[in-house]
Amino acid sequence: MLICGIDPGLSGAWAMIDHHGCYWSCGDMHHDKDGILDTEHIWDEMCQARDGMDTKVFIEKVHSMPKQGVSSTFKFGMAFGGALSLARRFKTEVVMVTPQLWKKTLILNSDKQLSLDMAREIFPQAPLHLKKHNGRAEALLIALYGMKKL
Repeated sequence: MLICGIDPGLSGAWAMIDHHGCYWSCGDMHHDKDGILDTEHIWDEMCQARDGMDTKVFIEKVHSMPKQGVSSTFKFGMAFGGALSLARRFKTEVVMVTPQLWKKTLILNSDKQLSLDMAREIFPQAPLHLKKHNGRAEALLIALYGMKKL
């Protein structure tokens, strides 16, 4: 069985680990030129990565932030809706987990650099070489949280 973690933000990502916690695959949440999540491209990557294996999905349960502009909130909501739609395509229960819960469980806070550092240590073979790969790191850590909860 694989565990898929999804960080649904605008710079979000998806990641898969196996039930032993070994890195499997990850990728970014690609958007088209209009800023709409390219769900077909992402789904193709996910399907190729999972190779037909049963997959349990954990997605970060997010919401708009105080003082966030209307346009930003709408774009963020669109990204979350697209990510949720992707998660549902696995035809399995989708577990939504708040960032506060998964980060507390892994002894993290809101500092994305700490998430990146932890993911690099736990998954050294994952492509997390750049600072902008913090979405991949958080997706991997959401999957790790999911593995611990199964």
